Amino acid sequence: MRAFPTILATTALLLLPTSVTWADPGHAGHDHAREAAYGRPGDPTKGGRVVQVVMKETDSGMAFAPERIEVAQGEQVQFVLHNGGELDHELVIGTVDANRVHAEAMAAHPDMAHEDPNAKRLGPKTSGVLRWQFTQAGTFEYACLIPGHREAGMVGSVVVK
Repeated sequence: MRAFPTILATTALLLLPTSVTWADPGHAGHDHAREAAYGRPGDPTKGGRVVQVVMKETDSGMAFAPERIEVAQGEQVQFVLHNGGELDHELVIGTVDANRVHAEAMAAHPDMAHEDPNAKRLGPKTSGVLRWQFTQAGTFEYACLIPGHREAGMVGSVVVK
């Protein structure tokens, strides 16, 4: 009889519907155990340049404001994000290719939930902070990878000099 509660709990867990899918941690854009081509998570104990970014719907689609920022190699940026829209939006920092692969995975699994240091998702009319240090020179991307949002224009670039 002692095994009955364990069997019951295990059976209940197996029968629960699974509506949330987590991204594979080895998936491009999700492996942050080491530094990525586009940098590394910012240090919350250090400051950094503050960049205000607004996410919104527009008459012609969706957008970030600003659509382009320039930073110095090695600079830490505190993205202060404001979702001024009526829909959920997110900002995901990556290479164009990493974000494309990530967007394809999200399209295949629209309920995907992830908490990555290079990404921040916000509900309507909310704000948040994402800290990132850009350690490599180049041009990188920030995009909203919620299905349909990138295609509607929610993409910006980070030029690291």
